[in-house]
Amino acid sequence: MDKLLANKVCIITGAAQGIGKSIAEHFAADGAVVYACDRQKGSMDEWVKSCAATCNTKVFPLYFDVTDAMAAKTAFMTIFKQEGRIDVLVNNAGVIFNKKIGMILREETELMFRVNVIAVIEMVQLVSRLMARGHSGSIVNIASITAVLGSPGQSAYAATKGAIVSFTKSAAKELAGQGIRVNAVAPGIVRTERFAELYEANGEKIDTRIGRIALGRLGTPDDVAAACVFLASDKASYISGQILGVDGCASI
Repeated sequence: MDKLLANKVCIITGAAQGIGKSIAEHFAADGAVVYACDRQKGSMDEWVKSCAATCNTKVFPLYFDVTDAMAAKTAFMTIFKQEGRIDVLVNNAGVIFNKKIGMILREETELMFRVNVIAVIEMVQLVSRLMARGHSGSIVNIASITAVLGSPGQSAYAATKGAIVSFTKSAAKELAGQGIRVNAVAPGIVRTERFAELYEANGEKIDTRIGRIALGRLGTPDDVAAACVFLASDKASYISGQILGVDGCASI
């Protein structure tokens, strides 16, 4: 069976755990050359080696803070010089603070916008210039179902993901002439390390929300990763500007 991402050079941010790690593993399994990025040095060294050996492809850890524009530029240029191209960027790195209106802190809101929005815009600007040289490329942003449906206690976070939805649609139209596709995946409730912390604090409310998921279960990082693989692949060559909900048909 042909691998969907065979030999594609792919960058995934926020890849140390959770959804980002699963995306990196799925990309490697589908034959991609993977650059797994995170800010915490050493956090990916072991599993990256294991993943590369298991999938028989190249997987590299790369450490930088996505809010540091110069560090991001250096990382992208290093990859481009080494590989000769960049085919895919997945903007997965994100920060979330769940606060009700009246309790939202400016510092937390500013950090969410720096990581979830400004860094994404800057990295798309960087990578699109490099992708344009080959007149091809796929950018996948990670949004959230909260941007579409709203969610009590997540107003500020939802605002950042709403910005990503709008940016994705506009960037797709702007970059189409350069052969670059831009889409977003909007996960619902996903069972990650972060979910365990949220459930401990708000179990009853989360159970109610899970009960409204039509498919009757929580999402998994693998569910999100599979959607990213498809959007990154040539199978989606006529798909751009779309927000793909991976939420089990939720009505939250």
